[in-house]
Amino acid sequence: MSTLKKISPSRRTEHIAYAIRDIVLVANKRKDAGGDLFYLNIGDPVLFDFHTPRHLIDATYKAMLDDYTGYSASEGVPEAIEAVRQEAVGSGIEPYEILITTGASEAIDFALSALVNKGENVLVPSPGYPLYHALLSRLLGEARPYLLDEDNGWQPDIDHIEKQIDENTRAIVIINPNNPTGAVYSEDTLRQVIELARRYNLVILSDEIYDKLILNGQRHISTASLDKELPIVTFNGLSKCYLAPGFRIGWSIVSGAPELVGDYTEAMKKLVRARLCASHPKQFAISSALNGDQIHIKETTEKLIRRRDLTVERLNAIPGISCQRPIGAFYAFPRIEEDVDDKEFVKSLISETGVVVVHGSGFGPLPETPHFRVVFLPPEDILNEAYDRIEGYMRRHFK
Repeated sequence: MSTLKKISPSRRTEHIAYAIRDIVLVANKRKDAGGDLFYLNIGDPVLFDFHTPRHLIDATYKAMLDDYTGYSASEGVPEAIEAVRQEAVGSGIEPYEILITTGASEAIDFALSALVNKGENVLVPSPGYPLYHALLSRLLGEARPYLLDEDNGWQPDIDHIEKQIDENTRAIVIINPNNPTGAVYSEDTLRQVIELARRYNLVILSDEIYDKLILNGQRHISTASLDKELPIVTFNGLSKCYLAPGFRIGWSIVSGAPELVGDYTEAMKKLVRARLCASHPKQFAISSALNGDQIHIKETTEKLIRRRDLTVERLNAIPGISCQRPIGAFYAFPRIEEDVDDKEFVKSLISETGVVVVHGSGFGPLPETPHFRVVFLPPEDILNEAYDRIEGYMRRHFK
């Protein structure tokens, strides 16, 4: 008789969840039963009528033909680092160090892993991208939510941020443009967050992966451009603005006074060296992207503006739903004006209509009112059909 025992997973995985992907399990049940699905849940442009610019593909292919298929330097290839440096300087940032990573997600992982000890906390926007919660759970740290003010265009609530700070707080995360609300932060808001970080000696982690997808002509301001001394780590990559999520290429830009960020940066570089390198040939797409033809950004934003406007008009016309106008990225975060559990609402919506959205609480516990996230990347005919089904669902279930 075997003496083998069931393998127990580590406790650090107990509270890891990723609502954006997890909700697909509900959708698959409808699919398996023969039902149709309208995917408004995952922010992948190339699933719809957006295409990776050809010059990124050509640069990667050429790198392969030129035998750049072994390991690169752990921090990244010089051409990629220089392209990111030039882009950063053009945005008003003074880089101390640039690290090329496997997507912006790995850059975020390195920044948190090099900073947070067990029992320490990082302030994260709520609603906000759930990766931060998952990574901090793995690190046995705390993702401490701060409120975004729906009545103020989903700008960060500065007073609430300060109330969340204690002696174990290490950093403030900013996601700008925000996922899932589509908010773009004003210079005044960013300066107030910077003032808090200076007062309490905190790092700012500024996630700017959607920085070129601005839908109303408003200028995106990089947080690090507003303070050259404060330790700030800026995250970006090719996934969203350059329509190349499957390339899994991103970067972090560390800025701040060298005497303040030197040790922290070296800790990140230890983690970078331990994993060897990001994909070598695909790093050559960075220079091609940042220095090459940018016409796809104009074309992409023109499509997104039409689909954003359709989304806001249709959702606000549905009884029981209200929706703030997103300014950046390709998400809307409508509010359910009914007393419902948002996760159960979304499960029921998917099962009955096939419209796949993500429950608002999957992006953090605040606000306490029910919401769901819509991705408005699909063409207008698909969006219209999805919103017809949402409207029918609301009229059937709520008076």
